[in-house]
Amino acid sequence: MTKAKEIDVADPQDVLDFWLTELTQKDWYMGGADLDATCLVRFGGTWAALKAGKLEDWRSGPQTILAYILLADQLSRNMHRDTAEAFATDGLARAAAKQAIGKGWDKRVSGPERQFFYMPLTHSECAMDQESAVRKFCRDMPKSDNNLLHARAHREVIRMFGRFPARNVALGRKSSKAEQAYVDGKGYADLLEKFRVTEPT
Repeated sequence: MTKAKEIDVADPQDVLDFWLTELTQKDWYMGGADLDATCLVRFGGTWAALKAGKLEDWRSGPQTILAYILLADQLSRNMHRDTAEAFATDGLARAAAKQAIGKGWDKRVSGPERQFFYMPLTHSECAMDQESAVRKFCRDMPKSDNNLLHARAHREVIRMFGRFPARNVALGRKSSKAEQAYVDGKGYADLLEKFRVTEPT
């Protein structure tokens, strides 16, 4: 009897080295088909293991839980862009992020990588998570960073619609007329402009 081939699972350090060292900050935000394909080839099996609940030991310290969050929240979006699978591990990322923040592990990571502890909250369709994300970016990230601007815009989308209309097609959700107008127009860009000047949280 032939033994089934085991899925190749990367180490947490592999994820950190790839996302924080090999890639540039521009890669984080811009992406592209080539990067998406690279993420899938190198970490598709590891993401599948995470989704199946096989990487919970990664949630044991600041660095390993950061790798877990990156895989569940960021790499997932690259690997499965424009499909429901892009959001399939959001709940896991959110739980890990809240765990890390609760233990103060986010404060043990400096520089731009700290934002990835808060990103799962900005990706949440829960209003309370959105409020938390704005507070975290406001208090714990550099004031010059654009993350606060985007956090406020994300919060406003949830205040307006209760969900992210841009996900509706991928998730098989029917859009309202207002949501469709937002998606077809410059809805998010208009919100960014609205919050371009820093306002009280």
